[in-house]
Amino acid sequence: MRYLSPPLFPVRLRELPCQLILHEVPCGGFDIGEFHVTSTLIGHPGPTVGYRITTPRATLAYMPDHEPALGVRRFPLSRDWTSGYAVAAHADLLLHDAQYSSEEYPSYIGWGHSSLTDALAFAALAEVKQFVPFHHDPAHTDADLDRIIAEATAVTRPAFTLVPGTEGAVFDLGTNA
Repeated sequence: MRYLSPPLFPVRLRELPCQLILHEVPCGGFDIGEFHVTSTLIGHPGPTVGYRITTPRATLAYMPDHEPALGVRRFPLSRDWTSGYAVAAHADLLLHDAQYSSEEYPSYIGWGHSSLTDALAFAALAEVKQFVPFHHDPAHTDADLDRIIAEATAVTRPAFTLVPGTEGAVFDLGTNA
């Protein structure tokens, strides 16, 4: 297993060698055909949003940069005090940031990303049906991810389906409704 020690501070946008164009994402809801999309601010050191996409048949929650355990001694808290709960509550599919292992996370607290263990606890609190951890640390190999997922699920024993996030994955939601 290779582990890269974290830099002393996170990379700032102004340090990237590119010309960024940032667009404001309004929080709230809007409709696109049968899809109702809601965006909500979620726990991250900088402003970031989670998305909830609902149809009459299914709900998808997408939380790419989310650190729900940020600033709390024990996680999870109650639903009312957990960042992003309303976005993920009872979703048919939750796609959630799970960048770090439990061992790595203490070195990255405040970077805006979740440990897999915290992401699993968040998914359990939200009572989702299916959970896909993604936004993995690029230093992790496939073998590292398999080990991290196996260790975390052995400890947490989730009551929902866990499907490791992989490039090109396709999920069919709401076809049996």
